[in-house]
Amino acid sequence: MPTLAMAMTPARAADVCDDETRALLEERFEVRWAGDQLDQAEVARLADGAEIMITSWGTPSLPADLLGETGPRIVAHAAGTVKRLVPSALVGDRLTVFSAATRIAWSVGEYCLAACLTLHRRLPSYDARTRAGGWKPTDFRGRELRGRTVALIGGSSTARAFRSLLEPFGARVLVYDPYLDQERARELDVTLVGLPAAMNADVVSIHVPDLPATKGMITADLLARIPDGSVLINSARAGAVDPVALEREALSGRLRIALDVYDPEPAQLSPELLASPDVLLTPHIAGDSLEGHLALVRYVVDDVIAFLADGSHGPSWVDPQRWSLLA
Repeated sequence: MPTLAMAMTPARAADVCDDETRALLEERFEVRWAGDQLDQAEVARLADGAEIMITSWGTPSLPADLLGETGPRIVAHAAGTVKRLVPSALVGDRLTVFSAATRIAWSVGEYCLAACLTLHRRLPSYDARTRAGGWKPTDFRGRELRGRTVALIGGSSTARAFRSLLEPFGARVLVYDPYLDQERARELDVTLVGLPAAMNADVVSIHVPDLPATKGMITADLLARIPDGSVLINSARAGAVDPVALEREALSGRLRIALDVYDPEPAQLSPELLASPDVLLTPHIAGDSLEGHLALVRYVVDDVIAFLADGSHGPSWVDPQRWSLLA
């Protein structure tokens, strides 16, 4: 029976592993559970002689000398990005990696749809007006999403999840992603466009990873191209957008803006931005849902079991060839 190390605290395990999955782990593996103090010494204890390690938020980075040979050859991350967790040089050779990022993407897709509908219908503005003692206003009106043009900046798993949720609305979906080819675009039923053209949309949603090429990619000039009354959503990386230009646009009232990511975090926002009913502010929770978190260990473990059985690569498998493009 393979040894599996659960390199997460009991509190984190309760957050990302449901009871059914715990039973499956105990049935299929010799499981080592971590204690409350998850430091490098505890991780080393867990890794020694283990074939598989399950990690999550709060797991310390894994030194190369713990992995492969006498330590785990499989790391399955019940969370998002793995780039800061394992040494990239080992991936694909000494180490097979799985990540629950594609499961979290569904939660992010739901957030993007919720933010899009909330802001298109002007619900925060209606809420503020009603709380202030007003009633049905005559100076603005919400808009429907049906038939609108939605631009996805980046074709990541979160963008694909959002795209699938847009299907019932008959939206025309544009995608800017230099790594997405025409064949894949046809499969997703999206239109590939350049970045300036993508700004000409009723909804612009950012889904890019944190890479040197994406830092500041949404400039003031690009923001100015977004039509008046459109919705801008950033649930990806704060650094992708010029922060000064973004606040200027937010305070102008020209756009409806949803922000879930900030630099730095926790967010340090101006009183004017905090008071704007046209800006929806959430504390980096786009991928954070009750059901989504409880599903994370099972999502990667199912793929680990299949990999051990026949070498198959399920949806959580991390392709070493795409490592540099990961979020």
